[in-house]
Amino acid sequence: MKLLIGNKCYSSWSLRAWLLMRATGIAFTEQLVLLDEPGFKDAIFAAAPGSGGTVPTLIDGEIAVWETLAICEYLHDTQPQAGIWPRDKAARAHARAISSEMHAGFTALRGACPMNLGKRFAAHGRGPGVARDVERLTGLWRQARERFGAGGPFLYGTFSAADAMYAPVVTRLDTYGIAVDPVSRDYMKAVLALPAYREWLAAALAEPWIVAQDEVDEPALVNLR
Repeated sequence: MKLLIGNKCYSSWSLRAWLLMRATGIAFTEQLVLLDEPGFKDAIFAAAPGSGGTVPTLIDGEIAVWETLAICEYLHDTQPQAGIWPRDKAARAHARAISSEMHAGFTALRGACPMNLGKRFAAHGRGPGVARDVERLTGLWRQARERFGAGGPFLYGTFSAADAMYAPVVTRLDTYGIAVDPVSRDYMKAVLALPAYREWLAAALAEPWIVAQDEVDEPALVNLR
């Protein structure tokens, strides 16, 4: 399989699909398509005719899958050994529900705090909309951890598609210095310490096209408040 992705420093949706595949041991190659460059969509259509022209796009032989949740479901269908979703029915239903909410929601947080792995911002208030989004998402995290997380440090114990869906939000809270409760902070530490994420971060910080104003002396690593 091949995964089309955008710039690793900025492409939150690419991170979701890439992290899910890498963390669950699914073999794939990656093809980088630079965001906001001339020919961006043409490059995707050339590799995946009939797709949505977005990243991530997964190519498996003659099959092209775009939209991150669709990629999650395709991997669940074709890679049953990978544990894409939790095995328990109740946990799986919860994981799918909060992943769908992530896909469609939290627009205030996503708009005010775009993913930027190359810079750290000073902590300060970012408006009532962001505060509401943070309250909602950390409430979902606490709920998942309390009900289903006994088997490990992730939302449902072991790493799943739900963790991949929320990983870019974890980086946002870290990058922008947004305070969270202790349960959510421990969960964030688990995501940011994941070897697959560290691999992505190292590649993101090495990208030559990070613009000058995004360069920092000390890259954004696990530095939770």
